This record gives sequence, C-alpha cells and structure tokens, in this order.
Amino acid sequence: MAVTSHIRPPLITGGKQIKDVTHDIARHVEAKPNPMWLAGMGLALGALGIGGFTVYRLLFFGIGEWGLNKTVGWAWDITNFVWWVGIGHAGTLISAVLLLFRQKWRMAINRAAEAMTIFAVLCALMFPFLHQGRPWVGMYWSLPFPNTFGELWVNFNSPLLWDVFAITTYFLVGLIFWFIGLIPDFATIRDRAVAENRPIAKIAYGALSMGWTGGARDWMRYEAVSLVLAGLATPLVLSVHTIVSFDFATSVIPGWHTTIFPPYFVAGAIFSGFAMVLTLMLITRHLFELKDYITINHIETMNKVITTTGSIVGIAYITEFFIAWYSGVEYEQYCFLNRMTGPFAWAYWSMMTCNVLSPQFFWFKSIRTNVYATFVLSIIVNIGMWFERFVIIVTSLHRDYLPSSWAMFSPTYVDIGIYLFTFGLFFTLFLAFAKFFPVINMAEVKSIVKCSSGTHETEK
Repeated sequence: MAVTSHIRPPLITGGKQIKDVTHDIARHVEAKPNPMWLAGMGLALGALGIGGFTVYRLLFFGIGEWGLNKTVGWAWDITNFVWWVGIGHAGTLISAVLLLFRQKWRMAINRAAEAMTIFAVLCALMFPFLHQGRPWVGMYWSLPFPNTFGELWVNFNSPLLWDVFAITTYFLVGLIFWFIGLIPDFATIRDRAVAENRPIAKIAYGALSMGWTGGARDWMRYEAVSLVLAGLATPLVLSVHTIVSFDFATSVIPGWHTTIFPPYFVAGAIFSGFAMVLTLMLITRHLFELKDYITINHIETMNKVITTTGSIVGIAYITEFFIAWYSGVEYEQYCFLNRMTGPFAWAYWSMMTCNVLSPQFFWFKSIRTNVYATFVLSIIVNIGMWFERFVIIVTSLHRDYLPSSWAMFSPTYVDIGIYLFTFGLFFTLFLAFAKFFPVINMAEVKSIVKCSSGTHETEK
C-alpha cells in the first residue's frame, strides 16, 4: 500500500536544472519585446501622457484645479499618497523580514516586490510634491535648512515632516537593497552577452554588474550586505506607515484622533501591498511564461497572508466603532454614524465589502489556489483599500464640529487625471523593469533548485 509522505510542495516545478533557471529568466531580457508587453507599455504610456496634461494644468494654474474647498482641504491627493505608500509595503516585508526568517518561498517574488516598492514610493511622492502648488518654491520649506537666512526652520513637531524623513529613508534603503540583489544577475547577463557577441548589452550590463566576478569574496560581501540592509529595512516595515498614520492620529479631528491608527495602518499596508504583488506577479507569470517559478504554492501562501491581514483590518474597523461608542464623545460617535449612513455611505460599504468580505473567500482552498479568482480578488482588495483611505479622510473632514461649515467633495478631472498619471508612471517603470532586468532573482532561485524541483515521493 502506497502512502504519500508529508513533503512540502516544491518551490520550483518542471524538474528545472541550474542552466534552465538562467535560460528561462535571462531569455526575456535578451529577446525582442512580445506583443502583449508592447500593448501593456502602450497603455501605460497613454495614461502617462493623458495624466501629464493634468499635471501641467496643476503646475500652471495651482491647486485650485483640484476639487478642494474650505472644509475638505485634503482629499484625493492625500488619499492617493497613503494608498501608494501602503502598496510599497509588501516589497520591504518580502525582501527584508522574510529574508531574516529564512523563508525560501520569497525567492521567486522578492525582486518584483522590491521593484514595486521603489515605483510605488515614487508615485506616492508625486502628491506631496504637487500639493504645494508651486513646488519650486514650496519644496524649500520641507527641507531642514539651518536658520541662516532670517527665516524659520521647518516644524520638527509636525508628522508631515516626519513623513519626509521616514519615506526618504524607506526609498533609499529599498533602492539599495533592490540594486544590490541585481548585481549577480547583471553579471550573468553580461557574460551571456559576451558569449553571444552583443556589444551594447555587454557594455550596459557590464557597467551595472560593477565588476562582479562571482568569487567567494564577492558572495561573502553580498550576503553580509544583504543581511545588514535587511536588518535596517525591517523596522521600516513598521515605522513608515506608523508615521504616515500620525498625519491623522495627532490631530483633533473626529475619526482621526485615535491610538489604533498605527497598527491598523501597518496591517492595511501589508494587506494592500501583498494584493498588488499578487496582481503584478500573476501578470508577469503569464506574460513571461514563468509558471514553474511562480507556482500555485507561492500564490496560496500569499493568499494566506492576505486573509490574515484582511482579518486584522476587519477587527480594526469594529474596534474603531467600539472606541467611538465607549468614548462618549458625541462628535466621534456622529463621525462613524455619518460614515455608515451619510452622503458618502456608498464609499464606506464599498470599503467593507472589498476589505472585510472578499478576503474571506480565501478560506476555501479551491479559491486560494485558483489563479483567476486570486487575480480578481487581489484587484478588489486594492480598490477597497483606496476606499478605506477615502473614507477616513473625506468623511472625517466634510462634516466636523460646525454644521455651518459642512461641505461635500467632488473630484475634478485634474484630480482624476493626476491619479491616472501615477498609474501610467508606475506601470511604465514596472514594465520597463520586467523587460530589461531579470524579474526573478536567478542567483537565489538556483540555490533551491535541487531541493525543490523534485516530485512528491511515496513510501511503501
């Protein structure tokens, strides 16, 4: 009688050898762009161009082009800022935290997640930059220049300034981590270019590989730097979105002034970040034929993380209501009642449906391992997380202490166009990365080929 042994599902399928890993991943860098990639890049550049016109309108005419008013002074700009920063969270988590915990399943997805972090943070930085109206004048006030020009220092007590330091640090550490991991693979493509007599690729990837030889000393330094950067980046997973949450939690606005925001924002960031990683990896998996490297096991594991963090977010929503009721503050209580039943109730219930109900489908293994269901649900989660930020910001502002100052918010085409511009920027950068850089870490994946490419054994 044959009994299946308890062996974990393989991380790489298809019986791959080391040479297969190099060929399968490097061929997309070396080959001509396929039609699907060209179509995707065309759409991204189109969004970038259309959105670029609205950026011009904003810079030329000022933030009066947005739909802001005397009551809702923050709306789409800060909503999109927080949303993009949250999306970048999963990259650091997969790169740093899972590296320190020696989780091998991260090896096939960490590079794309790191790239996603870099590009998402760039998109997020667009909004505080543009929000100044005249950035070439306003940027001066967000930098910690000494008081030598007879002017005031920036306000170090403001969480908006803390954002500058936190997100800049986050971006720089993520960028260095991402580039360091690419160096061995750049050297591999450089060597293949030499063998195939491709002089331009040889020069370009030779410069990017920074003299990598693949010797023992190179690998020793590579691993040491990776661990140091992982140690530096791990606190950023918690600190960056915690500081972003302080933009709201340190205020006295009903619906914002709460101590639950830091852990709640961090869980939400991981939730949305993993959903975006899944969306991008499923597209990449299909576009570049990488099903043997980004397997159903990877997809199922990430869906489990989404289910966990989605449940934490759902608990946070319930806790917010309990805190408002228990506080006995009528303004706080009305804020949450207004979210459920007020003029923006449609946004609140969209948030609850997308963020609380939709991840519960992943409790079923048949859905958790279904590529198409996962793709749809990952998009739904990110739609829900956008609505969450919109609900927190707009519904807390449009009706506050004084009924005489209540107002509604409606986005203008410039609001929508700049959001479209960030999507165009993000996907243009990501598609360029996926074509010209190895989208999977060849060096790390090769280290698990022998232990993961086999099939399930049986014992009699």
